[in-house]
Amino acid sequence: MRAVVQRVKRASVKVNNALIGEIDAGLLIFLGVEDSDSLDDLEWLSAKISRLRIFGDENGNMNKSLIDIQGNVLVVSQFTLFASTKKGNRPSFKKSGDAIYAKEFYEKFIGILSELIHKKVQAGEFGENMQVELINNGPVTIILDTKNKE
Repeated sequence: MRAVVQRVKRASVKVNNALIGEIDAGLLIFLGVEDSDSLDDLEWLSAKISRLRIFGDENGNMNKSLIDIQGNVLVVSQFTLFASTKKGNRPSFKKSGDAIYAKEFYEKFIGILSELIHKKVQAGEFGENMQVELINNGPVTIILDTKNKE
């Protein structure tokens, strides 16, 4: 699994101009799933993100987690995180997970993360063309890949 995690002041996602998810301060997470991902990857990534200390403390240092600040989360599926551009100019998405498998992991990720932060996680609509708006706070953008967890 691969995630692009952005600390945001606010973020929203629309499908066909209809607002389907919106948050204020917290994290916008773009999530990609590949077929080789396991339940271990899913649990590691959700736990890592919930405890990632990228929010300011009273001294302005990045020392607080999403849980600490009781922040919000918006998760958007993004198969393009596994794009390969090694050959030619048109990306290949062969490493992206099968849609049924990826959707199952996307939904499980949202559920696990929601349990960890004790809050409903907002989400985009899997497999749809989405319009995402955000105000990145910092900017702070972290890339996590479960294949590089050690």
